[in-house]
Amino acid sequence: MISNVSISIPTQPVAQNKPADVKMTQSKPQQTSYDTVQVSSAAQAALQEATETAAQTAKEASAGDHQAQRLLAKEAAARATEK
Repeated sequence: MISNVSISIPTQPVAQNKPADVKMTQSKPQQTSYDTVQVSSAAQAALQEATETAAQTAKEASAGDHQAQRLLAKEAAARATEK
């Protein structure tokens, strides 16, 4: 014989926080630890070269900077092959 089983689970109302009921507490700011990094002069120079503008490169090339001259020649060759 099969009978229907009905289960009733009592529910509790969900508490709703009203703005007046909410209290904000200020805790201590979190301490953050930082690592100290030393960047070599070669890495600094490489970064500076990588981030300089075309105008800076042209100025350095005209002042006799061989690296800037090579870069300008390389860029000119690349433009010539694109055409």
